[in-house]
Amino acid sequence: MSNLPTEQSQHQDDLDSLKTITTVVYILQALSFFTGITFIAAVVVNYIKKEDVQGTWLESHFLWQIRTFWYGFLWGAIGVALFVFVVGYFVLIANTIWLLYRIIKGWLRLSEGKAMYPELELAHKA
Repeated sequence: MSNLPTEQSQHQDDLDSLKTITTVVYILQALSFFTGITFIAAVVVNYIKKEDVQGTWLESHFLWQIRTFWYGFLWGAIGVALFVFVVGYFVLIANTIWLLYRIIKGWLRLSEGKAMYPELELAHKA
């Protein structure tokens, strides 16, 4: 018997490594509430590693994380622009709650080994 890892075990090792990277991105997103720069670092990691997760169930998490960044950034900018009016304050509060929801939901589904979008999960199992 050979001690060389099989193709399947190598694939699982690659998935485990990518899952760790995905977890780190959620951590960086969560830390952004204390140090905003980590939100930018998180999306940079997403774009650098995006090609590596294509075709896996983790692809949906990267899509979720990238969308969380861009929509969060958009609503944050709108909130800041409207801050001179009272409505901006409420936009920023709503954006913060929405960001927390996205980070927590994504992290929980990742820890359960589930894709973020069921249709992508089914496509990768087929």
